[in-house]
Amino acid sequence: MKLSEKTITILKNFSSINQSILFKEGNCLRTISIMKNILAEAVIEENIPKDFAIYDLNQFLNGLNLHQDPDLDFTDNSYVLIKEGKRKAKYFFADPEVIVTPPDKSIELPSKDVCFTLDQSQLDRLIKAAAVYQLPDLSAVGENGVVKLVVRDKKNDTSNDFSIVVGETDSEFVFNFKVENIKILPGTYEVVVSQKLLSQFQSKNHDLCYWIALEPDSTFG
Repeated sequence: MKLSEKTITILKNFSSINQSILFKEGNCLRTISIMKNILAEAVIEENIPKDFAIYDLNQFLNGLNLHQDPDLDFTDNSYVLIKEGKRKAKYFFADPEVIVTPPDKSIELPSKDVCFTLDQSQLDRLIKAAAVYQLPDLSAVGENGVVKLVVRDKKNDTSNDFSIVVGETDSEFVFNFKVENIKILPGTYEVVVSQKLLSQFQSKNHDLCYWIALEPDSTFG
């Protein structure tokens, strides 16, 4: 089996959420952060032949980079054989019990209170502004008929901030995220936020979805 560049890109992103991953038989990849406040799910073009766990996903991906066009052989139950021509590497599986894995059941938002589209340029500018101004918080704010995304330091009334209007609303709310939790691939997303402190980022570029928890000080209405 060979992994496409698209799948490798998704796996690199998933490694930023959790260094470990449990591959499940089929074509769906899922991961969850250690704090269980970020969950990601992607449908890939490959079909994984069996369940197996990788403890250090970054290391596994870097090992694939030792080859130009590696082929993965899952014949053995204790390791994957990475081979190309005369080169071979064994990469041993981890015990699934030692890694944090997502629940089997899919997540459903408890409510859909605010919806907006976040395009790639807006996302890029927000993340860049947070880095430039060293701002830890991202807030979706509903006021004066619009939804705006603001990067700021919500604990500091005199902090710099940067905002972009992303939609319209009749509601008033402040939904707070940590910038460090916005570990999503570049692209355009349909975003749905629940006042029950959960959000969904559905990619328009890939068959890919993230669920990200809000901070407890978020308010609605």
